Amino acid sequence: MQAPVNHIIGLTSIVRERLLPVSGTVLVRLNQKVSPVDVIAETNWAREHVLLDVARTLRVHPNVADRLVKCKVDDRLPASAEIAVSKGLFPRSVRAPREGRVVAVGGGQVLMEVGETKIELRAGIPGTIVEIIANRGAVIQTAGSLIQGVWGNGRIDSGLLVNIAESADGILTAGRLDVSLRGSILLAGMVKDEETLQAAADLPVRGLILSSIYPSLIQLAREMRFPIMVTDGFGPLPMNSAAYKLLSTNAKREVTVNAEVYDRYSGARPEAIIPLPISANPPALREVETFAVGLQVRLRRPPSLGMIGSIVAIKPGMTILPSGLRASAAEIKLENGETVVAPLVNLEVVG
Repeated sequence: MQAPVNHIIGLTSIVRERLLPVSGTVLVRLNQKVSPVDVIAETNWAREHVLLDVARTLRVHPNVADRLVKCKVDDRLPASAEIAVSKGLFPRSVRAPREGRVVAVGGGQVLMEVGETKIELRAGIPGTIVEIIANRGAVIQTAGSLIQGVWGNGRIDSGLLVNIAESADGILTAGRLDVSLRGSILLAGMVKDEETLQAAADLPVRGLILSSIYPSLIQLAREMRFPIMVTDGFGPLPMNSAAYKLLSTNAKREVTVNAEVYDRYSGARPEAIIPLPISANPPALREVETFAVGLQVRLRRPPSLGMIGSIVAIKPGMTILPSGLRASAAEIKLENGETVVAPLVNLEVVG
């Protein structure tokens, strides 16, 4: 049976695709080295569309309205620009409500894009451009440590990693945050209250790597302007030992946190990348594994949620679980020495 993989690995080759949401201009070239803040592509994005019903406003048939329209597709119009005017002793007119671009004309109507803003796509990680994706972005390759999580707020940033979590089950409070942490990415345990997130925003920090966050804070976390990555889940959960050890031993290094929203279909996960100097390219990531004796796994359901162990045996056939359900299962020896039986669907490979 194939197993999902949650990458927590000290050194690997990392390849990431960075794309604009819509077509634009790619600014980098093949084999160019980039830093996390370098802009690799840009485009203009209209936040709103406005439909102007010229025929109704001028009180004419749509075919007549089309002949009266003065603009065409792709015209850029200033605010109050005259789009159409009727004939007669008391002519009516239609004007652009805001500055924008004409995207469609016909049927007596004009559709405009308004509220245009410039989108800049940053590299997000230091590395080398290994592929150009025409009009959309590029593929970047780097090498270093990779720690993936279970939830992210959709932001990305880079900075110096500072460990203020005294242990894997530490709790971050507003009182722990002071001006010395400004501009850092914090390894910070779990967060229980709004005051802590607001204090982090007020400094501001460049990112938070948390073991867990309380469900009531999810909406506020999404609104924060810095990335927040959760490694283990929601509620009072400690950070898994593999992630805590790898992150804490890399404190004072530069780290990129891409708190991407988890997508089980594309395989995208929130992740922290710590670039490391190398003399040769390390092995690439394995996105899928097959359950086997000796694999390091993490349990994804209570009562051992978040705990890490090794598979010591794959149970033959179907196993009757305490719940009464029958499922493919494995015997797991946890780090604390305890041995448990867990269904394979509740396990993910760590590595």
